[in-house]
Amino acid sequence: MIMESKRQQKFAGVIQEDLAAIFQREGMNYLPNTLVTITKVRVTPDLAIARVFLSFFNGANNQQALQTIKSHASEIRYKLGARIKDQVRVIPQLEFFIDDTSEYVERMDAIFDKISKEDRQPDTDSE
Repeated sequence: MIMESKRQQKFAGVIQEDLAAIFQREGMNYLPNTLVTITKVRVTPDLAIARVFLSFFNGANNQQALQTIKSHASEIRYKLGARIKDQVRVIPQLEFFIDDTSEYVERMDAIFDKISKEDRQPDTDSE
């Protein structure tokens, strides 16, 4: 795994912040009643592509939500460009992905809850 340069990390941070503001203000236009969170942004070394990881809260279908966002990618990129044009030479292409970390955590929580609720059998081996 190649470490990201400070420049990439800083640029990714700028993109994440500005995209978060765009989704906060206009996310309802794309996905009514769904909260879209940008969990992380990874930028290629040439800063030409930004991989944006999204998490959806309150959405019925994450794949469908992702497709909706992807269908608006050029519009979102244009809005991002309007915000960061003075800081960059090239507005990166945006690639959107689902960040399923929260789903994984929820699944693990559910499993642990189930385990803790199961009746514990008294130890019969210890006698």
